[in-house]
Amino acid sequence: MKLTINDLKNKEAWKQAGIKLPTFNYDQVKENTAENPTWVHFGAGNIFRGFVARAYQQLLNEGVVDKGIIAVETFDFEVIEKIYKPFDNLALTVLMNSDGSFDKTVVASIVEGITTKKDNGDYERLVQAFENPSLQMASFTITEKGYALKDFSGQFFSFVQKDIEMGPEAATHAMSVVTALVYKRFLKGATPLALVSMDNCSHNGDKVKEAVLTIAKEWEQRGYVTSDFVDYVSDPNKISYPLSMIDKITPRPADVVKENLEKDGLTEMDVVITSKNTYMAPFVNAEVCEYLVIEDVFPNGRPALEKAGMLFCDRETVNKVETMKVTTCLNPLHTALAVTGCLLGYTLIADQMQDETLKKLVNQIGYVEGLPVVVDPKILNPKQFIDEVINQRFSNPYIPDTPQRIATDTSQKLGIRFGTTIKSYVEGTDLDPESLIGIPLAIASWLRYLMAVDDQGKNFELSSDPMMATLKETMDHIHMGDVTVDLKAILSNKHIFGIDLYAVGLGEKIETIFVEMITGVGAVRNTLNRYLS
Repeated sequence: MKLTINDLKNKEAWKQAGIKLPTFNYDQVKENTAENPTWVHFGAGNIFRGFVARAYQQLLNEGVVDKGIIAVETFDFEVIEKIYKPFDNLALTVLMNSDGSFDKTVVASIVEGITTKKDNGDYERLVQAFENPSLQMASFTITEKGYALKDFSGQFFSFVQKDIEMGPEAATHAMSVVTALVYKRFLKGATPLALVSMDNCSHNGDKVKEAVLTIAKEWEQRGYVTSDFVDYVSDPNKISYPLSMIDKITPRPADVVKENLEKDGLTEMDVVITSKNTYMAPFVNAEVCEYLVIEDVFPNGRPALEKAGMLFCDRETVNKVETMKVTTCLNPLHTALAVTGCLLGYTLIADQMQDETLKKLVNQIGYVEGLPVVVDPKILNPKQFIDEVINQRFSNPYIPDTPQRIATDTSQKLGIRFGTTIKSYVEGTDLDPESLIGIPLAIASWLRYLMAVDDQGKNFELSSDPMMATLKETMDHIHMGDVTVDLKAILSNKHIFGIDLYAVGLGEKIETIFVEMITGVGAVRNTLNRYLS
């Protein structure tokens, strides 16, 4: 069997392999989408295929909707060329249960897979979709850095500056392209639209809004657009930017899943590593647990995604859910495991949860230090959320998630994942930031991680980070066995932590912990044990 529309016709073979098939009329849905699209999604990666598109298929199967999703890749065009097109835009989702069993489903809700390239007809198709009044939303899973327009000095990135100078017709950056497409919609009748970030980052909808408005205003200054267009993208009754909170672990495609599918009779299940280092396969392996909470502001209507388990609520509630997850109940624990896991030689998050030292660390950060300042959104219980994260999700031995993957872009995450809790301690009347133990340990472990030498003295490869060159300016001057270090350039950097850690009494503490971690082989584990005992 091959994952293609034609091969799906042999339903009995798929049934014998234990793989669920879509039940809707694919050809009709594809035709409907071509004529009157309702949903365009930017960012054709694994969380989109393994969660969002799979959930939406439930609505198609039940006849609640009759149009599919147009998936668009803005960054790594090989994803479309090597993963989407050869398999008719299908994805095989594999949910990995804690007992080792797999729930396998063919997802066919993505009926078009295109790029933002302008030399092959893809962009023209996007323009058609955005000009059509039927379009209800454009959503995004392009990672937090996909919304960034400026560097740390506050200057536009060179490619963004070029987009600004050249205007809508020459746009290349994701947010420039989206703004240009929205401008096409404006010229065609200015019908409403929701721009929905589904990325795992704080205030994601606001990031979309800021990027779109910034580019629109820059283009207005240069005469490419009129003030009426700026008014259009500023009017929430015309263009909305809902906040959302997404939560689902979709690791890189795992060999054990590939082998299982091949035993089922599937062919061409190979993992592809693109030239931009994207890991994808025709299948997506993921945990069972998933959450998507969305601010319910859709000026042109929306699909009834609540029937597929998604939660819709007001802006304040989304903010609270996102704050709960990102600052307290999941993301800080993930980052702590990422950097310590790399140092202690782990390659699976689940294996780390069998390590009593690391389990103590995440318990300390989550339950002891996080829950006293947690924001309770009411629709989800924070204590139960952490229980699920620690006892079920991170501990699932069949989720092949790696600390190396989670350690990517750590400098971009620390301000929210740790800085927010530290600020809460500073602002709390009966809380003392100097009482924190787990968070300083995690930050010191990150600094120790940046030395690219594990706890046994072996070199390892650092995960990518946009601040790596700047960070190395400090870290390259530090060597194992140093008894004094100067980490002020990093620990006082408000761009990283959102706060000067020395000003709140934690800078020196973290330096002390770090020095203890570089005394020799085994010092990282010994230091963690000493502070957590």
